[in-house]
Amino acid sequence: MSGVQSTAGDVDVDLGHLFASLARNWLRLLLVALAVTGLAFVLASLATPHYRAETRLLIETRESVFTRPDGSGENERPMLDEEGVTSQVEVIGSTDILKQVAKQLDLASRPEFDAAEEMSTISRFLVIAGLKADPNEMPPEERVLKAFREQLTIYRVEKSRVIVIQFSSSDPKLAAEVPNAIADAYLAFQRTSKLESSTEATDWLKPEIADLNQRVKDAEARVASFRSQSDLLIGQNNSALATQQLSELSSELSRVRANRSAAEATAQSVRQALKNGGSIDAVPEVLSSGLIQRLRERQIQLRTDIADLSTTLLPNHPRIKALNSQLADLDVQIRAQAEKVLAGLVNEAASADLREKQLVADLNRLKVESGRVSEEEVELRALEREAAAQRALLESYLTRYREASSRQDRNYLPVDARVFSRAIVPSESYFPKVMPIVGAAFVGSLLLMAIFTLLRELFSGRAMRPAAGSRVSPVTQVPMPVRRAASLPDEAEPRSWDDAGEPVVAVEYEDAQPEVQPLDDEEPLVAAMPAKPHAGISIETAAERLIAGGAARAIFISPEGDDAAATAVLVAREVADTGLRVLLLDLTASGAASRPMLDGGRYPGITNLLASEAQFSDVIRADHYSDCDVMPVGTADPARAMRAADRLPIIMESLTTAYDLVVVECGPADADEIRRLVGDGTEVLVSFLQHDDEIADVADGLRAGGYEDVILVTPVGHDLPTTPQPTRSAA
Repeated sequence: MSGVQSTAGDVDVDLGHLFASLARNWLRLLLVALAVTGLAFVLASLATPHYRAETRLLIETRESVFTRPDGSGENERPMLDEEGVTSQVEVIGSTDILKQVAKQLDLASRPEFDAAEEMSTISRFLVIAGLKADPNEMPPEERVLKAFREQLTIYRVEKSRVIVIQFSSSDPKLAAEVPNAIADAYLAFQRTSKLESSTEATDWLKPEIADLNQRVKDAEARVASFRSQSDLLIGQNNSALATQQLSELSSELSRVRANRSAAEATAQSVRQALKNGGSIDAVPEVLSSGLIQRLRERQIQLRTDIADLSTTLLPNHPRIKALNSQLADLDVQIRAQAEKVLAGLVNEAASADLREKQLVADLNRLKVESGRVSEEEVELRALEREAAAQRALLESYLTRYREASSRQDRNYLPVDARVFSRAIVPSESYFPKVMPIVGAAFVGSLLLMAIFTLLRELFSGRAMRPAAGSRVSPVTQVPMPVRRAASLPDEAEPRSWDDAGEPVVAVEYEDAQPEVQPLDDEEPLVAAMPAKPHAGISIETAAERLIAGGAARAIFISPEGDDAAATAVLVAREVADTGLRVLLLDLTASGAASRPMLDGGRYPGITNLLASEAQFSDVIRADHYSDCDVMPVGTADPARAMRAADRLPIIMESLTTAYDLVVVECGPADADEIRRLVGDGTEVLVSFLQHDDEIADVADGLRAGGYEDVILVTPVGHDLPTTPQPTRSAA
């Protein structure tokens, strides 16, 4: 590189001479400022004073629990949300209300509301020249409304239900009357609207109630007619008589069958005992016979007598024989009586069998009747449902009609707004403020005259002086050095950076002016150097800021793509070198942040965790060149992983609990795409290699998305070690 350096034609600005011109012209500056200030004072004093007053309304529900109609709940109250209050602002400023107030206060007779009466000479000239519309062409009512709206301000107080009606006028009394009149007109308008609504409701409900009365009568008549025609008699428990009888016959049939079975079983046991000559004392029905019981008592008495006489008489004694004969006769009588009991049991079983057959026949008949009744009940229930629905609707209409009618008769129509601050006559005008206007005129005129004086001195050339430069001398051509940063010897020239962020070395020239030359090669992380000065902070500053601020999450966005993704790696390693537990989460599509930390290996990562294919212990690995941990992109299907993106906040919360700082590299993302990653203690950083309009637009977009403290970070100028060292930062 060769050439000739010359500074013979260069000039510099002599700042001392430039600003000394202000001292030389101080009198003129002061006189002009005082003249402008005096003019401003005269104009402010001659200006018509304007007064401002305001009335404040509160939009709220005026109904109470004692006056609220029955059946109306919280969800039926008027909408008092932000949109509802804003709608009321538009209602207050509607043309109908303003016309009513203008007519009530006779604003058309006041000159300040009629532009046609107080036109200035300049305004008349502009109208004649066609540069301004003639106010006389507008109807008087429109001229009044136009002037009215220009002096009227209606707005809602932010985050409240308060509406402010503000009006300004040259008449202080009118300034207070207008907002109060507007508020009263608005309340009257709301009350009239409710009255019209109640009147319309009663007018509509009255014929509807008459029609519903007739429909209810017809529906109930159809129910009664169908019930009588179908012979659907109602028994106990509000059920059909046939169905109730069927249930009772079923119970009776079960009882008869049980009695018949018991009688047959008893008869069989008695018959078996008589047939086999066994004892019949074990049969309860035989023992329950009174005659048999008396015979058994007589038998026991005879045996007792025989036993007593046998102690003194021989068995062949006539008395003993007579007693034995009576005892044998008693056994015959008992057996005969048992046979009668058997016959009675047989007859009872036969009677029960006949009763059972009769009940079965009746039951079959009632089954047919119950089936018919069930079919008829389906139609009956449909008619009853229709009648009940008509009756409920009629009762609802009657209740609403009575409520609306009572409110209309008593003229109780509460408005959902109230005036809590009425306008009062202002005692001090808000315009013109003489002292602020005079002070602003003095300062402004003085500043403008100072700028005018400086520019005049600058353009006149009196503030210029020749630039101090070196003599013209040829420049010796010096070859560009081709050296890598890793091979620089210890005694090499000190390392420095130029305005573009390039590493340079100094070369001596003949005129003792050093010229900087960029190195031909550098480390991969800073290979892409910008063409203009960057506006971001360094890696070390970013790390110090994260540590000092106690950040728990650092979200990195790289609009330039993978080239700038190394910034997150450098910051994570820098923070990890201070002894904090740091994890880098790689959310780039290509894994540009995690590949250099893991020597390019493919390992399970965040996508596997989201797809439920791995656990935390499977996806967290150690950086090969520092104490930082890293969670790579992973090997799972990205589409499947993104279906579980709602789990990202949970994963981030778990990582934040386990680590002092979680660094997330998101690649080129926007404010909405990082919403799931943000939590308490989050810092948003934008990494770049070359600061241009795209970087500024990304930062502005993040601030507009709610992230105000966006940090710009660049790796340009970061001093990288010459060789990778274990457990230390290395690029």
